[in-house]
Amino acid sequence: MPNIGAVLKNEMSRVARKELRSETQQLKKSVTQYRSQIAELRRRLQALEAQVKRLARSSGKAQAAPADDDDEDSGPSLRFSAKGLAAQRKRLGLSAASVAHILGVSALSVYKWESGKTRPRARQLEAIAQLRKMGKREAMARLAA
Repeated sequence: MPNIGAVLKNEMSRVARKELRSETQQLKKSVTQYRSQIAELRRRLQALEAQVKRLARSSGKAQAAPADDDDEDSGPSLRFSAKGLAAQRKRLGLSAASVAHILGVSALSVYKWESGKTRPRARQLEAIAQLRKMGKREAMARLAA
């Protein structure tokens, strides 16, 4: 006949294992659920980062468009060409520094506009448009003044 103490000990360890199994089973389910949520969040993060990169690449084009719209609202749209400014300056027989003095900007600005590195602001575009209407005599008179 089996020993009562041994039977009782075996039964207690079986019940304890059963309770532990149910507790660990719930924890395993929670861990699995959390891991799948983390994986989903990582995928979403990667997709959002890719979208930000795409938007950053196209932001230069997108930022140029609203600036053009503002010019159209304030009046007629003024076009600018780097080669056109250089040709205008040569037609008037002026140096970049002289044109800068007439326009009220620095000589470096005129150089950068002519090289195409930068683009003049709206206020300077209006001054450049007035420069197109000038002749040599008027340009020399403005330099003298």
